[in-house]
Amino acid sequence: MHLLKEWYQKYLTDPQALILALLLVVGTAVIIIFGDILTPVLASLVIAYMLEGLVRFLQRYRLPRMLAVLTVFLSFVAFLVVVFFVLLPSLSIQVAEAVTELPAMIAKVQHQLMRLPERYPEIITREQLLDVLKVFQTGLVKMGENLLSYSMASVRGLITFLVYLILMPLMVYFFLKDKEKILAWFSAYLPENRRLSIQVWHEVDQQIGNYIRGKFWEILIIWSVSWVAFYFLGLKFAMLMGLLVGLSVIVPYIGVTVTTIPVALMGFYQWGACQEVIYLLVAYGIIQLLDGNLLAPLLLSEVVNIHPVGIITAVLFFGGIWGFWGVFFAIPLATLVLAVLKAWPRKEAKTESEQGESNQPS
Repeated sequence: MHLLKEWYQKYLTDPQALILALLLVVGTAVIIIFGDILTPVLASLVIAYMLEGLVRFLQRYRLPRMLAVLTVFLSFVAFLVVVFFVLLPSLSIQVAEAVTELPAMIAKVQHQLMRLPERYPEIITREQLLDVLKVFQTGLVKMGENLLSYSMASVRGLITFLVYLILMPLMVYFFLKDKEKILAWFSAYLPENRRLSIQVWHEVDQQIGNYIRGKFWEILIIWSVSWVAFYFLGLKFAMLMGLLVGLSVIVPYIGVTVTTIPVALMGFYQWGACQEVIYLLVAYGIIQLLDGNLLAPLLLSEVVNIHPVGIITAVLFFGGIWGFWGVFFAIPLATLVLAVLKAWPRKEAKTESEQGESNQPS
């Protein structure tokens, strides 16, 4: 009891800390309980948050906010048109072709792999290879079951997607246009004595905004560069494989490792064990090196440095709670946690000698 009392007096006696804790608990509970229902609202809020940086950039050149909002929003709509009417049709064709060729891919890759024990008996045996193939086939069966269940619900998902496609751009526009009004309305329902909460928010605001915008451009650039590189190397489904490489940057360390497998298998299926596969892996490795050592530091320069163990832990924890969005926002959420811990008020506990001196009569 003494330890609990001491901990309470040290961390939870400040009203500012209690308000901050209450806001964090309520916000987390709302997202966990109503996250599925509020998905379009939350996604629109994230997109508006990304575009707000461009609006501020235009305002620095003395452009009125309304004109800046219209310029950014129309550019966003034009981007959506290009994505849905140019990129997605080509991508969907490649996905359909890849699914059609999947049985032939599996058979050819399995045939090529079964020849490895003959060529390199000192490295791998036939029994070890069969165990690996068994695990691989089990994973493919589960993947097929997931795709089948997804296709059964595709009609409902398509209708929901079309509704979101109409509602979300409208919400993005109003989030940008009426930003000050919305913030003023929301602030009216918050406690007035929230100085610590505002301090924490200002500390992570720039980092989170920089991360979201930087990660978006990182995905787009890595996708484009990988697509071009795979295309000139003659790899089949170059756009699809480039997209996988681009999305792999969402999950640091883990994504790069996982994406290496389909890239290598696609090259192995198309060319077999020859020099072209080596060229493909070298190109893929160069892209990842440039991303990790040049592009990511340049785009995410203002994000707090977090130890790799902390990043992986954040990805696993928040991904387990919120799925894809938890994985995407794992680093900003970890940054928020660090900022809260850093700003949290502490009262130094008195030692026993100090307590004895204070109790002595003067």
